[in-house]
Amino acid sequence: MVEVDGSANMPSAVFATEEGTIMVGRDAERRARLDPTRFEPNPKRRIDEQTLLLGTDVIPVTEVLAAILRRVLDETTRQLGGELPDEVRLTHPAQWGQTRRNVLLSAARLAGMGGNLVLVPEPVAAAAHFASFPGKTLAPGQALAVYDLGAGTFDVAIVGATPNGGFTVVAEDGLPDLGGLDVDQALLVHVGREVSHKDPQRWQRVLRPESTPDRRTRRALQEDVKAAKEALSRHPQTEVPMPEPFEDVLVTRGELEALVRPSMLRSVELMARVVRSAGMTPDRLAGIYLVGGSSRLPLVGSLIAEKLGVVPGSLDQPETAVALGAQHVASDGISTRTQGVEGQVAAGTGAHQVGASGPYAPPVASIPGYQAGGPGQSGGFPQSGYPNSGPQQVQQPAPTNFPTYSLAGQTTAEKAPASKKKPLVIGAIVAVVVLLAAGLTYFLTSSSVTTYTADECKTPGAADDKGLTGCLRQLAGKIADTGDCKPGMGNGPAKPAEDLGVTSTCSAPGRAGTQVTYLQSGSAEKLKAYTDGLLKSAGGDRTEAKWAGNALDGQYSSAAGRNAAVLVFTVTDRPLVGFIYQVPAEGQTPTPGELADYFEKSVQPGE
Repeated sequence: MVEVDGSANMPSAVFATEEGTIMVGRDAERRARLDPTRFEPNPKRRIDEQTLLLGTDVIPVTEVLAAILRRVLDETTRQLGGELPDEVRLTHPAQWGQTRRNVLLSAARLAGMGGNLVLVPEPVAAAAHFASFPGKTLAPGQALAVYDLGAGTFDVAIVGATPNGGFTVVAEDGLPDLGGLDVDQALLVHVGREVSHKDPQRWQRVLRPESTPDRRTRRALQEDVKAAKEALSRHPQTEVPMPEPFEDVLVTRGELEALVRPSMLRSVELMARVVRSAGMTPDRLAGIYLVGGSSRLPLVGSLIAEKLGVVPGSLDQPETAVALGAQHVASDGISTRTQGVEGQVAAGTGAHQVGASGPYAPPVASIPGYQAGGPGQSGGFPQSGYPNSGPQQVQQPAPTNFPTYSLAGQTTAEKAPASKKKPLVIGAIVAVVVLLAAGLTYFLTSSSVTTYTADECKTPGAADDKGLTGCLRQLAGKIADTGDCKPGMGNGPAKPAEDLGVTSTCSAPGRAGTQVTYLQSGSAEKLKAYTDGLLKSAGGDRTEAKWAGNALDGQYSSAAGRNAAVLVFTVTDRPLVGFIYQVPAEGQTPTPGELADYFEKSVQPGE
């Protein structure tokens, strides 16, 4: 443990001085009161931006991150008597794709950390930390859920123990808009409601400062609100000091929990979905591990226990679990072996460009010695579309997925060959794309169509020259006849990594060149794993609703992020699915609601 400024925890905050230097940590927080416009409390949330405006200075994000890393490196080097560390390990969210990881690596090199850099996904480091405690070792086939609620983001992952003594990320997801900062904001709004009536204009100046004294007042209030939040994790009530002319506000833990309960419930519901996507149930987990400082909120543990039926736990300090876990990686467990995806990613600005949720996950590599199944059953984890995760040597270009790694002190077994499944090919040319237009008013009219029973659709039948079986024709409705359908799915980012069954791609009604894809498989689980991956690749908000038509019924889910918009429509009682996939044009990102409207008007089969 290295102490910086007398503490083992250093805030990753930055302050740009007028002289052109960047101050970090507690020095930055102190200077923020002088001029908050030059202060950035959480650069991690802004990693997708190329530059930051701090005061009147435009500073590259890599330089901001490098300043933070350099401060830690300087203190470490000083305590090592002037010697650089032999190896530097940096942790990051599992969802971060190659673009974000490269920003982190560029910052590390700019900070002078040298060439021996190792990246470790945060949930893997957390699982290693958990397993390093006596009696907490995970047996092969067991899985640990990692609930990581930090200052800026929320991440959840299911990490499974492999037969060779390592770990692999079986499933993961996150909420980029939920963290301790959002809890602070909710509490600030609450105290504002309590006092603003006394002097509404003065309160507005606190919220929207126009002068340096006002900005100092707001910064001081934000720090007091944060301190009150932390106190409420230990005490049932506390006071928030307020600026003049307002009186101090007494807040209780119950009030805070009522404020943040909807947000915390979102995180727990996402955890439940991730557990399901891993083919597991909460009772089959080896445990739920709470990491990140904001996971100290008592409400977090009670909601998890209430909704999932499992009492979560934390070991040591949750703020340090990920950082301390990174050291529990055996050197012989580090490998640059990947699934061969690197080099097959075409240049360009297709779906591979990382937005809020990272690129579409490549196919999972086979876990050595594993068969389909889950913890507690014979075999191991189901194939889930998620890559093995572990430390990644980065002297070479960073690959798009991570190998499994070993725990320190354990013998690593001979690694199995990489999966022979075809890797996902992501390029600038997208084969399955729908370009949406605002106000599209084409309505799909009904036409006579042969209907089939659920039993008749359990396994794909013979497909016609358009790639459509009778059951797929029932799902496609009139599009089957008017949509210029062809067998297959093309070679774009929505192309599956393996054969899913019978597939057909049709042009969408009302727009030349747009497409809808239909799939029929003998396995509904396989289709769900694939379409869940599509929705996950889009990220962003979700819209879900039921649909019905052509004697079928089911549910659709649409998601739209910075780099992709996806709508998946499933059939309740048979392995049929369709999807619309769009890579938005620059500056034209549709909302999930717009995509849902388009589906209901133009793609949903009629009665």
